[in-house]
Amino acid sequence: MKEAISVINQKGGIGKTTSALAIGAGLRLKGYRVLFIDLDPQGNLSYCLKAEPKNPTALEVLTHKAMLDNAIQTTPEADLLASSPALTGADFFITGAGKEYMLKVALNPVKGKYDYIIIDTPPALGILTINAMTASQGIIIPAQADIFSLQGIAKLYDTIKAVKLHTNPELKIKGILLTRHNSRTILSRDLAEIISATAKQLNTRLYKTTIRECIAIKEAQINQQDIFSYAPRSNASKDYKAFIEEMLKRR
Repeated sequence: MKEAISVINQKGGIGKTTSALAIGAGLRLKGYRVLFIDLDPQGNLSYCLKAEPKNPTALEVLTHKAMLDNAIQTTPEADLLASSPALTGADFFITGAGKEYMLKVALNPVKGKYDYIIIDTPPALGILTINAMTASQGIIIPAQADIFSLQGIAKLYDTIKAVKLHTNPELKIKGILLTRHNSRTILSRDLAEIISATAKQLNTRLYKTTIRECIAIKEAQINQQDIFSYAPRSNASKDYKAFIEEMLKRR
């Protein structure tokens, strides 16, 4: 396996799941073997990838009721460990010694089958997100050029520092990706510059590629398709392809 990547931001509505789906789908288009893991109880990634609700989910894997091999679904779109709404209570039932390592341990038997593992996380900094960070080599932070994203990045960094100290010293913030971006407004440009400066302080970078606002993204979600399949000529498709190229070049 080359890398497990968690896509993380505790702020909702900034394109976290959209980015996780596009990154994994884009890597598949390049011929890489990809496993998606949906740890968000909302299950939006699982929906887009047409998960079968009868199969074991991340809930059963994290609570030792199913082996990961038996829980992975293979669909025409992807290999997927699907979410469960019951993951909302994860902080209450994933407890005890080693609770931060549940996902990492579960992944060990399948690492040789995949080049990349893409983990979608909930919009919260609880045990599910900590499990994702502990199991990953890299983090991508989707963000918007607004003040709330800036505040969220600072809070997220405190959690990342704690994970690096206690459970995963090799964890690295690969970069911050601006989504739903409009470079034509002065406010967006100013805030992008501030986020870029913040990225440097966190020993990471703001990716040069930005993802423009695009109605095709919402249409693709409704149709349960990734952006490359649904609208290959759209701005979002072009932007995510450019981002994946940048991500791979700057590992």
